[in-house]
Amino acid sequence: MPTARKTAAKSASAKKPAGPQNAVQLLTADHREVKALFQQYKKLADGDAEGSDRRALAETICDMLTVHATIEEEIFYPAARAALSEDEDEDLLDEAEVEHASAKDLIAQIKDMEPDDDLYDAKVTVLGEFIDHHVKEEEGEMFPKPDEPEPNK
Repeated sequence: MPTARKTAAKSASAKKPAGPQNAVQLLTADHREVKALFQQYKKLADGDAEGSDRRALAETICDMLTVHATIEEEIFYPAARAALSEDEDEDLLDEAEVEHASAKDLIAQIKDMEPDDDLYDAKVTVLGEFIDHHVKEEEGEMFPKPDEPEPNK
């Protein structure tokens, strides 16, 4: 069964040739998808859903974030660093990498826990808040705006 990510990638690639803006659109779509998953998780946790249901959704979130972070770290961030001119500050990219490391640590903690353990729901909630902050920085300060020209290399 195709995943939402594969469907989005096929749909996007059928419409436009691959390029920097298309990559940003795919990353942004991932951001929206994971935000919706965190909202679903909150409803499950607030509704005292079964641990197995919460765990399945938390695992999906953690797996998606792991893949997303890997794509950003191996493709997007190196390209963004290469596009920076000598006088531009790399602090935002450095912070993003530290945020990824912190998120990965929290993901590992969640994966090592059982849904009925103390702090399980709290850790998933904090991960969601953490990712929300990270997404706002990426989309607001790092990603090019749709009408913004690509940087010269």
